[in-house]
Amino acid sequence: MLEGKPKLEAVEISHEYASGSKKNEVLREINLKVYENEFVTIIGPSGCGKTTFLNILAGFIKPTQGKVFCDGKEVTGPGPDRGVVFQEDAVFPWLTVKENIELGLIAKGIPKEERERIVEHYIALVGLKGFEKALPKELSGGMKKRVDLARAYAINPTVLLMDEPFGPLDAQTRSKMQDELSRIWQNEKKTVLFVTHDIEEAIYLANKVIVFSSRPATIKKVINVSLPYPRQRNLIFKEEFIRLKEEIWRLIMEG
Repeated sequence: MLEGKPKLEAVEISHEYASGSKKNEVLREINLKVYENEFVTIIGPSGCGKTTFLNILAGFIKPTQGKVFCDGKEVTGPGPDRGVVFQEDAVFPWLTVKENIELGLIAKGIPKEERERIVEHYIALVGLKGFEKALPKELSGGMKKRVDLARAYAINPTVLLMDEPFGPLDAQTRSKMQDELSRIWQNEKKTVLFVTHDIEEAIYLANKVIVFSSRPATIKKVINVSLPYPRQRNLIFKEEFIRLKEEIWRLIMEG
């Protein structure tokens, strides 16, 4: 998995915001390599700069210092090589499930017949078969998040960036969506970088957990998760899972 060039690379990323006459340092000299088919989660103290870092990787924010590369090309702004799933629902309320998912494909100029095939594949993959013509107001929170996932996957990005996408969901729906995302990732083998504030979620989904320090955020530790896939919910009671949870908890609390 770690052979070859990284799919996504952050080199000496630092960032600060101006606050009046003062400067608020958020990130300090972060170096990170994410390789093909990895599922990497980022966790750290609340407000440490996880979302700022993800926005820099997405190209929404230009870092004060450093560079980001996707497939070896420098990131200078948003692009179709990086799909993004936000914490809040990003579905368009006036479009159906099908129309929401094919939006990015239309923007890429994909022919209609191929669009139909791709959209049908991802609707089935995320479990929304039969809801193609439904509007977002007819969907539950979990179903809207499935639309977000399908739309992000449909454009076939090099890397999928996810910013606490399940944060607004209730605990039961959140657990189901974690299982769904893990299943989709195993099926599609897409490189994923996932920001979360939930330690169990970080371990359950990932094969690598990046622990950020408090501000200005640095990478405190990179933890490899060797627990096998597919993962079942009872995994959270296993000795190795509990050990990892305690280690990450200590690292965060030390900050």
